[in-house]
Amino acid sequence: MSLKYSSRSLRITWLGLVTIMATFALTRAFRLLPAARKAIMLPSTDCAGARSSSSAASAIRSSSPTSLITRFMSQTSSPISLTDEQKAELELKIKVKGEVIRSMKEQGVSKDELSPHVSELLSLKALLNPPSASSKKGGGGHEEVQEKQKQRQQQQQQSKKEVEDPESDYITPRSENYSKWYNDIIRVCGLAETSPVRGCMVIKPWGMSIWDRIRTDLDARIQEHGAENAYFPLLIPKSFLTKEAEHVDGFAKECAVVTHHRLTVSGDGKGLIADPDAELEDPLIIRPTSETMIWSMFKKWIVSHRDLPLKVNQWANVMRWEMRTRPFLRTSEFLWQEGHTAHATAEGAIADSKDMLHQYADMCEKLLAIPVIKGAKSPSERFAGALETFTIEALMQNGWALQSGTSHFLGQSFGKAFDVTFQDADGQQQDVWGTSWGVSTRLIGALIMTHSDDAGLALPPRVAPVQVVVVPIPPRKNDEDGKVALDNALNKLVADLKGAGLRVKVDDRDYVRSGAKYFEWERKGVPLRIELGPRDVKDGVCVFKYRVGSEGKESVSLKDASAKATKGLDDVQEFLLESAKERLAAGINTMATYDQMKDALEKDEASEYDGPGLYLVPWKCDAANEEKIKEECKATIRCYPTDVNEAGMAEGKKCFYSGEDATHMALFGRAF
Repeated sequence: MSLKYSSRSLRITWLGLVTIMATFALTRAFRLLPAARKAIMLPSTDCAGARSSSSAASAIRSSSPTSLITRFMSQTSSPISLTDEQKAELELKIKVKGEVIRSMKEQGVSKDELSPHVSELLSLKALLNPPSASSKKGGGGHEEVQEKQKQRQQQQQQSKKEVEDPESDYITPRSENYSKWYNDIIRVCGLAETSPVRGCMVIKPWGMSIWDRIRTDLDARIQEHGAENAYFPLLIPKSFLTKEAEHVDGFAKECAVVTHHRLTVSGDGKGLIADPDAELEDPLIIRPTSETMIWSMFKKWIVSHRDLPLKVNQWANVMRWEMRTRPFLRTSEFLWQEGHTAHATAEGAIADSKDMLHQYADMCEKLLAIPVIKGAKSPSERFAGALETFTIEALMQNGWALQSGTSHFLGQSFGKAFDVTFQDADGQQQDVWGTSWGVSTRLIGALIMTHSDDAGLALPPRVAPVQVVVVPIPPRKNDEDGKVALDNALNKLVADLKGAGLRVKVDDRDYVRSGAKYFEWERKGVPLRIELGPRDVKDGVCVFKYRVGSEGKESVSLKDASAKATKGLDDVQEFLLESAKERLAAGINTMATYDQMKDALEKDEASEYDGPGLYLVPWKCDAANEEKIKEECKATIRCYPTDVNEAGMAEGKKCFYSGEDATHMALFGRAF
């Protein structure tokens, strides 16, 4: 680097040169965001060789803040009169220190370690805006001095607030606040955001593309199961819900009701009101679920045993008026699929509901890399109107369970409520047996909380909208031959990757630096990043960097890139699944007493990262005792796990709560 200045130019001091060099290193080592890049104007340089230098950044982080400030003050003749050169140096130092703090927070540095850096930043800002000479010399009067001191305190408080609560790209560490971390992941990674409608979210393209991948996989399974897609109205007559008493009782408090079919201008002409003359005789419910609507249609479609089994599925939105909402996990409106089937026998209906539960579990494991526990709900936790509810439960990183899919054996309740009968082979009229089953966008919440970390989202390759992002590193300006060679190599690489069946994106934005691209795609959870620069093209290689599963970067031959990427992504998928399986196995306590569980769970909150987990215990089925436990430590029975109960593990054991003979092995825990 050569620097030429005339005699009238500002002198570049040693500190200014160090800060410029540190800024350059930080853009590579800490992957600055667009806002930071706008704040610091860097000299142009060849990006091809600037991939890994973090030594300068380490020097900045390890240097003594006091020594740097003292050194600067020794060069400053007057604390209240700074030269343009000194101001420029201070401003640059403030920007660099601000980026160091943001980078440290992104790496999960503790507040104690961060504190001296924050203090240094505030001190630098105070140097840049010192108190006036008049106040120091007493020329402004006592009241003026107090006012200026108050202003300085306010400025320092505001500066500290900006540091500790920076712009929206900051992710709270899991260990600090797990709930906040979850919300930060959704916001920073562009999955969803709040809408003008209370309790409802806007699913953004990155989040919707994940749901599309889930939907595509599951829709194929549903059709293989024998169900056909259909669509039913969003609005359900209130009279329909009253036909099945237990069902309406279960959903009554969550129903949104349409009472009028028209608006009119209010009497004062300043707004709109429901037209009193447009009140509906039978109010309409925005569907919380579609059993009643679909069974009203089954009455028309089912006549003979030859019409059975009848299986339909719809992809739709539903409304359940929630008081406390969490994005994806619990919102007033959400997306799901709901399958509904009718059968000639109870055995056929039960087999159908269990088969779909198996499909859900298999999808979670193979597509989302989420291991689940299959089981049956206790009578208190069953779906309203069901004789049996089967569930899959997943364990999140904070030790809480998440119900990830359910399948219900409805018996004949809906068939009788809507008078759905069929003529059997002997000519006798019989009531129909039914099921319903569904999963929703809460699977995205499960995906986030199973695999992601403090750096951002981590996506299993099979569900990732983009499996491979290729970041070309441009050659020097005016290097036309290098540009042609890079373009040819890039086109061939992308064609090979797509030919291998991979979902590929090329990030060739020329207004975003390479480091910022790396940072962005890592946060979005893309499983594999490939870097390709002029030097790589000459060597016939490209550089692989996986989001999880392996450390560092790997140089790979361009000829072998597609095969290596395919194998590597399979390894990432397996790594995430095995990690989640190990966490699930370690998160189930099997020998606990009730008092031990109570002590562990009564103070366990969703915001705590390393919770006690779940408890598999012998249990006598008792709704009253179940409610007492819920009141005492907020734990619920997540399910009676299928495998351990079929193996008869509860036989000969005493209930861990009542001391009576156990009827089941029950899985207790806190849940979202």
